[in-house]
Amino acid sequence: MQNIKNDLFEFMLGSDDIAIMTINQVNNPTNLFSTEFIEAYLELAHQVIKNEDIKGMIVTSGRSMFMPGADLRELNKMGTNPAEQLEVLLKMHQNFRAIETSGKPFVAAINGTAMGGGLELCLACHHRIVLNNPKIKLGLPESKVGLLPGGGGVVKTPYLLGMQNAMMYLLQGKEVRPQQAVKDGLVNELADSPEELIAKAKEWILNNPKPVQPWDNKKHKMPGGSFWSPSGAQTMIGAAGNVSKMTHGNYPAQNYILKVLHDGLQVPIDRALEIEARYFTKLTTLKETKNMIRTGFLGMQAAKKGKARPKSEPKYEVKKLGVLGAGMMGAGIAYVSAKAGMEVVLKDISVANAEKGKAYSTMLLDKRIAKGRSTEEKKQALLSKITATDDPNAMAGCDLVIEAVFEDPKLKDTVTKQTEAVLDADKIYASNTSTIPITLLAKSSERPENFIGIHFFSPVDKMPLVEIIVGKKSSPKSIAAAVDYTVAIGKIPIVVNDSRGFFTSRCFGTFVNEGMYLLEEGVPAAMIENIAKKKGMPVGPLAVHDEVTLTLSKHVMESDPRLEINEDLKRAYKIVTRLIDKGRTSKKDGAGFYDYPKGAKKRLWKGLAEMYNPNLEALDEATIGNRLMHRQALESYRCLDEGVLNAVIDGDIGSVLGWGFPIYTGGSLSYIDFIGVAQFVADCDAFKEKFGERWTVPASLRALAAAGTSVHHFKKQTLTAAEIKKMKEVDLVALANKMGISASVDDLKADTLKKVLAKLEA
Repeated sequence: MQNIKNDLFEFMLGSDDIAIMTINQVNNPTNLFSTEFIEAYLELAHQVIKNEDIKGMIVTSGRSMFMPGADLRELNKMGTNPAEQLEVLLKMHQNFRAIETSGKPFVAAINGTAMGGGLELCLACHHRIVLNNPKIKLGLPESKVGLLPGGGGVVKTPYLLGMQNAMMYLLQGKEVRPQQAVKDGLVNELADSPEELIAKAKEWILNNPKPVQPWDNKKHKMPGGSFWSPSGAQTMIGAAGNVSKMTHGNYPAQNYILKVLHDGLQVPIDRALEIEARYFTKLTTLKETKNMIRTGFLGMQAAKKGKARPKSEPKYEVKKLGVLGAGMMGAGIAYVSAKAGMEVVLKDISVANAEKGKAYSTMLLDKRIAKGRSTEEKKQALLSKITATDDPNAMAGCDLVIEAVFEDPKLKDTVTKQTEAVLDADKIYASNTSTIPITLLAKSSERPENFIGIHFFSPVDKMPLVEIIVGKKSSPKSIAAAVDYTVAIGKIPIVVNDSRGFFTSRCFGTFVNEGMYLLEEGVPAAMIENIAKKKGMPVGPLAVHDEVTLTLSKHVMESDPRLEINEDLKRAYKIVTRLIDKGRTSKKDGAGFYDYPKGAKKRLWKGLAEMYNPNLEALDEATIGNRLMHRQALESYRCLDEGVLNAVIDGDIGSVLGWGFPIYTGGSLSYIDFIGVAQFVADCDAFKEKFGERWTVPASLRALAAAGTSVHHFKKQTLTAAEIKKMKEVDLVALANKMGISASVDDLKADTLKKVLAKLEA
């Protein structure tokens, strides 16, 4: 065979008669598990097998990552033609099996991250050697996007890892570093350098001229016992129970993985691979899978790359970051920014407070060292990037300043003016506020075009979402700077427009409030919490309210100008105030809706049953579940309709990452499609009649229902002057109020129409 070099790989046959295929997909940002590549690889492998002069082949990568997963373009098309998809998958398995049973050794020399299909490519080789680099990750994360490993991963891993450990990789999408991968049996050995990696691969080929895969070896014993062993049966039964408990039937992928294991481990490997292929194909047709791929993979991947930034703006690099306020949020922002290589100035009212904030980074780094994920040297290098200070002048020279002080407009006004006095005029100033309108805060700035919101979530080091809020005068440059900074620190940005509570806080608030309304109406607290979790929320509305603290909720409601006129808001305020008056303020303080005894599990406070008497008429599980979920989705749609959200995908990503809306639905906006737009509107209409005006459906959503289309087809409608003049008084008032023009039906000023039209023209 001759040496080959193309857009997918380089093939070289050495003088030792050992071939090396180096994957290097030059037209892609990284090596991808795609149909094009697999077909080319299998054709090459077939030629290698036929050539009696070649002793074996090494498969490695010419990129920093071996192969991190599938081709996004193909993922997006999955499920559109199931029959064709199944045929392609079965053919791939047949060809992989031809390699495995050829009697010619194939070795995977894994010199970078191998995930999903990339790892399955390695499993089809007889031996796997991985470079001992802690940056390398190995795993099968398909279940995280609603799929199962369809390249042999489900049926092969139990032979290597044992059933129980294989389930950890398959059901949870477990990812490991090289040393753990060897310990588990996922790969066979480590190499300490790229040179040793190839040398070991060649040595193994020479010493194993007739290799046999474990699943083809009748003498091989599955670690921990086979499917028919007592431990195997017990593992399967336990896993079925745990999956049911954890997913409540909402995530089909986990259930299908168990089906493949149950059916596939009782039959020969070729039949097992067919079973895997059929379940994989069936999964791709389900709405849960499509939702998870669209939001959890395609949407988030695009957002991670900064899709939301204005394309016309040059890249904005943040070398030096200023953080105002060294509390939990400020300390977390300082840590993730220093970790990304930025110089950070962390300021508080005293050096002692600032040092306390810096100590948070020390604590996180010590934990990493204890787990073997970092070193003392790396810890000191990161800490050296954070300067703790109480001097406002230290903000001079910063490329970006993020204010993270207490939610008090007066305090924010003071630090804004103080900081702008030393900050270069062309630099960006951001607020981490979670509720106060950015346009309001920007009034404190002499450069409102450089003022923007960058809203982090707690704890900052763990939460991946950042909500970027655009004020009325925020410039494209400030948006680009905020997105570029967010991408640089490894977070996922969504860009939203200004409003009270923005998107995430506003919609999350409907979840906790609806939970409180149900409690007040006589639904037992345990029922509310359990139904919420059954629907897929990570915790119930009462528990999460304790975590964000009732005192913060009260403060936010007191600062809301609608409190005196909005009956629902007054109702929520009354419930929160009543609990606070009883000394029940938060999880942190040990008492809220729950009791938090030291050294024991939290439990619902018994006093709730005394405060709110049970009402048998309110105990309908379907209604309770729909109220908790529909309310979040309806408010999300209002954000889309009002222009707070720019796109459906932003709302979906924000809801999933921001407050844990279940991803099997696709997110809080895709949830409307998940239910069915017409059904959702009908449910909300029924709830409005029974539970109040908060369930009013926007006209544009009603139009989507009437057209029988999807929420993803939403387009912001632009009203013409003629249409505005024809509007009913109540609708004109609503539009005027949205624009900040004071008006009411009882006192509709003559010039309101002129003001609305003038503002639209402006």
